[in-house]
Amino acid sequence: MTSRGFKATARTSSEARAVARTQTLIKGANGIGTVRKTTLPGGLRIVTETLPSVRSATFGIWAHVGSRDETPALNGATHYLEHLLFKGTERRSALDISAAIDAVGGEMNAFTAKEYTCYYARVLDTDLPLAIDVVCDMLTGSLIREEDVDIERGAILEEIAMTEDDPGDCVHDLFAHTMLGDTPLGRPVLGTVDTVNALTADRIRRFYRKHYDPTHLVVACAGNVDHNKVVRQVRAAFEKAGTLTRSDAAPLGPREGRRGIRTAGRVELLSRKTEQAHVVLGMPGLARTDERRWALGVLNTALGGGMSSRLFQEVREKRGLAYSVYSYTSGFADCGLFGVYAGCRPSQVHDVLKICRDELDQVAEHGLSDDEISRAIGQLRGATVLGLEDTGALMNRIGKSELCWGDQMSVDDMLARIAEVTPDDVRSVARDVLGQRPSLSVIGPLKDRQASRLHDAVA
Repeated sequence: MTSRGFKATARTSSEARAVARTQTLIKGANGIGTVRKTTLPGGLRIVTETLPSVRSATFGIWAHVGSRDETPALNGATHYLEHLLFKGTERRSALDISAAIDAVGGEMNAFTAKEYTCYYARVLDTDLPLAIDVVCDMLTGSLIREEDVDIERGAILEEIAMTEDDPGDCVHDLFAHTMLGDTPLGRPVLGTVDTVNALTADRIRRFYRKHYDPTHLVVACAGNVDHNKVVRQVRAAFEKAGTLTRSDAAPLGPREGRRGIRTAGRVELLSRKTEQAHVVLGMPGLARTDERRWALGVLNTALGGGMSSRLFQEVREKRGLAYSVYSYTSGFADCGLFGVYAGCRPSQVHDVLKICRDELDQVAEHGLSDDEISRAIGQLRGATVLGLEDTGALMNRIGKSELCWGDQMSVDDMLARIAEVTPDDVRSVARDVLGQRPSLSVIGPLKDRQASRLHDAVA
């Protein structure tokens, strides 16, 4: 049955003879952890990781589209579309979609980011064919009806309101805008009330047809799975939808970098009647392809990645000025962000900012001690392994790796790259990143006198 998202055409004899290309990307012992990739003639990539010791499987489809692909008028379209793909196809209603996965005790969800979108289902291994059929049907056969667009608009506006009611979440959107301005990366993934209200079914359908072509998609599956069976089932689902008609279609490569961040010393304040002031102090970080990202990960862990980190010890343990304080990094194709978050009483915001700024300046100038670096490397290696102990995490790793990097790295290789980071590597990246003039975003009930003083924190 032909979906309304893609136009099907008759296959020529040469297209019918086209064969899939299969590679073994990571060869695990006795097949455990083996990662294989097949590229179908229509440009669809299928990546699997085999883990025979579990009884579950997670199946996901990654789309090479995020909020940074939107024009100002389309801000929020990617996330809106994520909602609409659950609203029904020619074969299933919205209830049919959710009931099919619920009936086997599975989990189904999706998420939209600035550079990609993912739809996934986690089920028992015996129910994997059902998950494949349902998720593929959603991706290729969404109806995007006018009435569904109108109904879901209300749910999305409520989601925006929910986010705005959580200043600890909202401040990160504000920080992205502070650093990146009115650009696709600086705008919120959810869109705004005005842009969501202005989106129409026709505009969303055009966005769907442009960005959900098989060449833009990566299928990822992890758990107790057989690669060849997954390929056959996915191919059958996409051929049923009439989407694999171009035998010469090439997969879309990883997103290329085009810009950097040159913002410094910007301050954005949002006055809210909250009990706490929510603060992010930060500066440009590294793109996700930068080889120094391993050293930055160690630096981030030592600075604000745990209870033994410098920021946690200085701000919370020694002075009790905040309950939550941490640092984080965000890497995109062409740029990145490094930020320090803290939530504190409004009267303490200047003290917290001074401590954070002093710590960043000290590490930029003098670096971290060898003991701090060694502890951070051990913490990061352990967190890396523990974070991959379920099939959902494995699916995320192989899917994102194929979409964003175009290759795969084994867990052992990742651990080796972290272990290879030297104190000099960390001190060098600390100078490069932390030595920049920071910018500041704050949400809270700040008085005019307090607000004027905040500019001193980034001077």
